[in-house]
Order: sequence, then C-alpha cells, then structure tokens
Amino acid sequence: MATTIDRLSGFRTRRDDFFATHDNSPLTPEQRGDFQGLAYYAPNDALRFEFELDTSGAGIGDEVTVGTADGGTKSYVRAGRIQFAVEGEAVTLAVFKEPTRGRYFLPFRDGTAGTETYAVGRYLDPRALPDGRLSVDFNFAYNPYCAYSEGWSCPIPPFENITKVPIRAGERSRESGVGGRE
Repeated sequence: MATTIDRLSGFRTRRDDFFATHDNSPLTPEQRGDFQGLAYYAPNDALRFEFELDTSGAGIGDEVTVGTADGGTKSYVRAGRIQFAVEGEAVTLAVFKEPTRGRYFLPFRDGTAGTETYAVGRYLDPRALPDGRLSVDFNFAYNPYCAYSEGWSCPIPPFENITKVPIRAGERSRESGVGGRE
C-alpha cells in the first residue's frame, strides 16, 4: 500500500504533467512553453485529518447553489461539516457532495488567499474511507483552473467556507513562485 507521501508525490507529478502536456490544460501554449511545475507547500502532517462527518445541525442535506467565476452557478448538496484546529485556531468548514457523481467536494478560502494562494480560494476532494469517515488532507488542496486562465466555470467557495486562519498546505499561487517548492 502506498504511503501518504508517495500518494502526494504521485498526485503532484500527475498534476504537473497534465498542466505541461495535456490538450485540456488550463495553461495557454505560451504558458506551457515556460512551465516549470506548479508551486506547492512542503507536506504538512498537521493538516492531514480523518473525520466523522458532522451531519447534525441546520442545512445538512440541503441543496446549495454557489456562484462561479464566469457568473454562472453550480449546485451541490451540503453533506456535513468538519471541525479542526490549525496552529491552535478553530476552523469549521462545510463538505459538499456533487449531486450527480456523489463525490465529496470542499471549496475553501483561507488566510493565505491573495498572498500565498489563489485569491478566490482552493479546492480539496475528501476521500471516503471504508469505515465511513472522511480523509481530509490539505496537502492535496489545489487551485481551480480559473487561477491559470479565463473561460473556466470554477465554483467560488461559499461564505461558510471562508476562514481567516491560514492553511499552509497544498498548491500555492503562481505569484508565489511557479515551480518553487518548499
């Protein structure tokens, strides 16, 4: 079984390869010519969690419509909430499910947005574990394609998933140094 570091390394390699070579890359041909890889934070074990999804409280199971960067909307179902601490500061975020594919989705904007990471926010795809809990590893957080070029319909993190707490894990912004890796 692959270790978490192996999975993360593979994820980052596949993402860099996709951006550099794939026809559906969000980079223009000119950008691809100069592309040296995406910028990432160093892996941070403190931002790797396994949660029992909190499905209590108002709004769980409700359909939520979120705006997109191109002025449209997308619909999700609020699956539950997660609560955790980052350097002693409490964070609560909603986890959503895509109605058609049933995949978990966690759009968020944290205290690094606009300086170290994409200003609009980042995404994470929590994984369901065999015991019903969720694996939420912020080292796998990534920028939406809208961070790299126009013409994409990227969901904007809803208000309930905006926190001032910095979550320094995952993909950084181009401005923080494309290819620069901590």
